[in-house]
Amino acid sequence: MSGQGPRGQAVYSKQQLSRARIAVAVIFCVHGSVAGSFATRVPWIQDHADISAGLLGLALAFPAIGASVAMPLAGWVSHRFGARTALRGLLALWTLALTLPSLAPNLVTLCAALFVYGATSGMADVAMNALGVEIEHRMDKSIMSGLHGMWSAGALIGSAGGTVAAHLHVDARVHHVLAAAVLTALGLIACQGVLDLRSAPEEEAPPRFALPPKSALLIGAVGFCAVFAEGASLDWSAVYLKDVLDSSAGLAAACTTGFTLTMAVARFAGDKVVDRFGAVRTVRAGGACAALGGLLVVTAQNAPMAMTGFALMGLGIAVVVPLAFAAAGRSGTNPSQAIAGVATITYTSSLVAPSMIGALADATSLVASFCLVTVLACGLMAFAGVLRTAGRPAPSVRAGSAEAEAKTAPADRKS
Repeated sequence: MSGQGPRGQAVYSKQQLSRARIAVAVIFCVHGSVAGSFATRVPWIQDHADISAGLLGLALAFPAIGASVAMPLAGWVSHRFGARTALRGLLALWTLALTLPSLAPNLVTLCAALFVYGATSGMADVAMNALGVEIEHRMDKSIMSGLHGMWSAGALIGSAGGTVAAHLHVDARVHHVLAAAVLTALGLIACQGVLDLRSAPEEEAPPRFALPPKSALLIGAVGFCAVFAEGASLDWSAVYLKDVLDSSAGLAAACTTGFTLTMAVARFAGDKVVDRFGAVRTVRAGGACAALGGLLVVTAQNAPMAMTGFALMGLGIAVVVPLAFAAAGRSGTNPSQAIAGVATITYTSSLVAPSMIGALADATSLVASFCLVTVLACGLMAFAGVLRTAGRPAPSVRAGSAEAEAKTAPADRKS
């Protein structure tokens, strides 16, 4: 049974919070599975729509455009319908939107399909991250890296299915309809277990559209660098192996799977690593690893070398976005707005990445495009300091608690 806290907030037992954490973890996994299922079939979608690398880059900008436009609505939807109902609806829209891109026969319809795909993805993303941060605060322990690890695990599962489908030459339309049906059912079941948080009757509804708060800008800049590398690798790694190194469709798809695998492993270990070494040291080391991976990609003479480079990039950038969301949840006076702000900035990176990679590929080559990715990976080392407080949940979870303050300090000092 849940009671009332000192400020009118519901108080949940450890058992209830544990169940809610598992439910949100499954939701992260479902969300990632949609992304992985889509990413491995990008070459098929490109061929089906009969478009060049440059036009593909243009089309791949539309998911981030849709997400950036729609994400500010997520807070309003959660306020209006409650966290559980809002997440149930938004997640179902996202899983069903997986079917749209593979149905598009040309550039215009592909851009429209990807806009809807991105809009539903962004709103579901904000809703599930806000719930994750709330559970982290109530449990008084770091869980965000592990939750994002579940996202990567889901992306791995989705991309593994896509690899098999590509190897067997299964039509992506059939593949995505089946995947969407399964993931929608799993998502609806998982949503039953999340915290049913609702705004107080007197609480003012958040604006439907709002610019990111100042507290989110620097945090978002670090996330921007990581998501640029992630988006470029997730969307273009298979194309890179196919076009630059003349690899088979199955091996190209396996490269995306390897990238998501290293991200998943790193994120599952991320909470313990950050607790020991601090957020700043962790992100700086990750930036160095990602930069090394980028260097291997741009100098690769064969598929194994490029696949190793993409894997190292995945390892290096894995914990950055979870730490950015965790830091945003403790910044400013409105955590939900800060989370939405960081999410908007990181999705803007997703907007810039595919179009810029495609434009540079048309003007020069995909190799030159990934030189830019390598440079931005170096930016993680330069700007990691803004995540100094991301290693632990905020002491405000237990207002005035000296114990919580003492627990936070070591992780920050290590940074």
